[in-house]
Amino acid sequence: MQQVACPGCGAPVEFKSAASVMAVCEFCKTTLLKDADSVRNIGKMSEVLEDYSPLQIGSSGHFANRGFSLIGRIQLRYDAGFWNEWYALFDDGGNGWLSDASGQFTMTFLENSDATLPLFEKLIPGHVLHLGGQAYATSDVRTARCTGGQGELPFKVGQGWEARVADFRGRDRFLSIDYSDPVARIYAGRAVLLADLKPQLLRDVSQISDSAGHFHGKVSALSCPSCGSPVSCVPGVTVHIVCPSCHAQVDTSGATATVLAAGAAAAAIRFTLELGSTAQIDATRYTVLGAMRREEVGDGSTWTEYLLYAAGRRFLWLVETDEGWQRTEVLDLWPDWDGAGHATLGPVSFSQSSRYAARVVFAAGSFNWRVSAGDVVQVTEFAGAGGAQRLAAEVTPEEMTWSRSQPMPLDQMRALFGEHVHAQSQPHPKYMETARRLLIILLVINAIPIFFAAGDALPYALLGAAAIYLPAYFLDRLDTGY
Repeated sequence: MQQVACPGCGAPVEFKSAASVMAVCEFCKTTLLKDADSVRNIGKMSEVLEDYSPLQIGSSGHFANRGFSLIGRIQLRYDAGFWNEWYALFDDGGNGWLSDASGQFTMTFLENSDATLPLFEKLIPGHVLHLGGQAYATSDVRTARCTGGQGELPFKVGQGWEARVADFRGRDRFLSIDYSDPVARIYAGRAVLLADLKPQLLRDVSQISDSAGHFHGKVSALSCPSCGSPVSCVPGVTVHIVCPSCHAQVDTSGATATVLAAGAAAAAIRFTLELGSTAQIDATRYTVLGAMRREEVGDGSTWTEYLLYAAGRRFLWLVETDEGWQRTEVLDLWPDWDGAGHATLGPVSFSQSSRYAARVVFAAGSFNWRVSAGDVVQVTEFAGAGGAQRLAAEVTPEEMTWSRSQPMPLDQMRALFGEHVHAQSQPHPKYMETARRLLIILLVINAIPIFFAAGDALPYALLGAAAIYLPAYFLDRLDTGY
């Protein structure tokens, strides 16, 4: 261990790892760069956003029977959110990275490899990469920028430093390729549950609540900066808010809340579960942070998804459809997937049941990523044996995620949230269904006369069909409340 005096304020700064080349003074945020025989001041490092993560500098644990401590952190931000990369020093002198993104964790280590890697620009979420005799699905492809740092780091970074990173998953295997430098670096490891690391010196729930979202007390309680209405927000947990009153989109991932898009007051959509309502699930009190209504593109069928949060736990989703309620969790352990119609998760086999595009038509409340009306994802659903469990793969141009759903009985939902809970209240598109049936009947009756008729009979027939179908379409839209 090497200790030096901070050239900015004189406070002691320690380099615990021989591999560390940079450290950030805890007191004045001066960035120190360690050369072979000196330590230089290279300016100030921005403070990190204290989020809901239970980790902190000094937290320790065990991975693969090796003890480690966290000695550094960089915070990386992209268009829809941010995540933390914790620099871990192992007791045997080795080092690694513990990634922390929305309550999901991975431990990775730098690998020496001469493998031929795909170009960053050619990577597409969902496509398969074969490396080292293993198959990985591309899970994340994005460019992020460093917005803050703490402690020691093994390479030079600073505010504005950009990272071009692609992540890959296969079961619990995890691979990250950093394309930031001319020669790409490969980090390999696996997804982990925080509890499996046997962590020590974590922040407790009260510490998280007191500090989350604060730059040492500089951020106060949030009111919507567009209309002033109070917004239910968990500081440090949510990075994006859609104000329920004026529908403005607000970025809360920085030191101040910033209006991204000032939306005109939207017609209220009635949600079965109220934003801010709570329920005891798995012996833990969860809060409903956000709600969004989605539709199947081209079909018109809709459903509602509710985002729930509990301190120290992973996010949970409750999904309301016309078939009932489902409980959904984003997966750390990915299924084996053949890239087509079959997937296996543990002992359960799944077969593809549907494939469609899903679009957000309305959102309100707080979310851990940026969401807005019009967002589209490609969804592939898989049904398990017996149909009780379902898997879903969602793909965007930047990301792929897997989730698992299981039914939530109506009586259980009522026990959690009250007797007012029911199956999704949106009516079935009955007007369009009636219009379709009427058009089929008219087509059967008039097909031959239209075909043989002289003049412009066909255009008039098409106009007549539109006159029947379009009013039915808009009536169904009004009936569903948006």
